[in-house]
Amino acid sequence: MRTFAMGLLCLMMPAGALAADSDQDAVAKPAVPNIYLDLRTTYATIPAGTLGLGFGNTSLSAAFEALAARRGDALPNGLPAAKSIAVDLPMTVDVSDRVSLYSGVSGSTTDLGGGWSAFDITSWNIGVQADLYQQNGGKIPTITLQSTLTQSVPNDPGMTTSFNNILEFDYALDEDETRGWLAGVQYTITDIAGAVVRIRPNTILYAGGYYQWPSNWKFTGRLGVQSFGGAQLAGRVLAEPFTQPILRLDLDRMDDNDNRLFGITAQIAWMPKPSYQMTLRTPLYAVRN
Repeated sequence: MRTFAMGLLCLMMPAGALAADSDQDAVAKPAVPNIYLDLRTTYATIPAGTLGLGFGNTSLSAAFEALAARRGDALPNGLPAAKSIAVDLPMTVDVSDRVSLYSGVSGSTTDLGGGWSAFDITSWNIGVQADLYQQNGGKIPTITLQSTLTQSVPNDPGMTTSFNNILEFDYALDEDETRGWLAGVQYTITDIAGAVVRIRPNTILYAGGYYQWPSNWKFTGRLGVQSFGGAQLAGRVLAEPFTQPILRLDLDRMDDNDNRLFGITAQIAWMPKPSYQMTLRTPLYAVRN
């Protein structure tokens, strides 16, 4: 946790330094930053023999990894197919146009074939998203780093801690940044406490693009390859390694200042059988500039 906090501080310091422009270029900043609850509701289907993986999916994957660790001995035939509904509640503060900080809890309910479990808090998270460089009409794309630390609940043997990092390059094709190309990498590592379980890293390499209409509806597509190293419990395979394609499609309604008002995300990830995920984003603003 100390290392993670130092990382947040290091990210915020250069962002603040880069934002210091000359007086004639300075833009008046709002007295209070954007503050909102970035409410996300996710429904996912997960094939037998694998975990809840995919783009930016640390809360859902932490819940399934913890479940796998706790129930591994009781599942002689491996992990069954599952369905899950998860609700993420990260409180988000846009410190500047470059840096956002967030922290919150997630709850979920799971169906392993015998009915839905009781909905309960299953993880908490803390993270930062920062533009390390902004294109601003130049030739070098905007470079964004997002890092999220997620820990499953309760804090007992089988608890998982996931560290998810996304580095993305955004090359805008016009001055208003309403259309452009994307490329990036996501890397997730997971540690399990007090259990003879080893979960290898998960990596996604992807490319895509986006287009925003004058009505402020924005479409974004990402297509990539996901490589998972597999999971083992005391030498027994819980989840097989794989390298398979992954597709994510986003449709967002923005306001004139590029604040998200509503969003829907569809994801298909082959593991190697397809896993389907649908997410609704309905941010609740306390302050919106």
